[in-house]
Amino acid sequence: MANPYARFLTGGDVMEQVAAGPALLAAALMGRDMDSPLAPGKWSARQVLAHLADTEIAFGFRLRQAVAETGHVIQPFDQDKWATGYESVDAETALALFGLLRKWNVQFLRALPEGALEKEVVHPERGTMTVRTIVETMAGHDGNHLAQLQVNSGQ
Repeated sequence: MANPYARFLTGGDVMEQVAAGPALLAAALMGRDMDSPLAPGKWSARQVLAHLADTEIAFGFRLRQAVAETGHVIQPFDQDKWATGYESVDAETALALFGLLRKWNVQFLRALPEGALEKEVVHPERGTMTVRTIVETMAGHDGNHLAQLQVNSGQ
């Protein structure tokens, strides 16, 4: 299971899906309550935004290490431990940060030399994958949270 979010890929150009993520999420958040849990026992929209900003930092680090190093082993993280304090994060700042980090990561990806997306890395929980798989995971991860926001807003 290299990409646990593969079912959220649109089937189109994955780089375009990644680039569109922040705008789609911003649209899904318009006019909604940021503090109520999306479902019983789940995060609020504010917490999802903080998670997306944190995850984009992790994706950026993973991408750069995967491209720069041979045989790189990705460091997993516990999202629930990272989530401590998310309820007090400013949602507007989290969304802006996510958008800027994503733009930075997309610029990095678009500048990669030919073949770089096929470079292999190892995820201790998901096995061997490529840089392309990391990009697909980014797109699917966005799609997962977008679906949560849309289902819970009536969109």
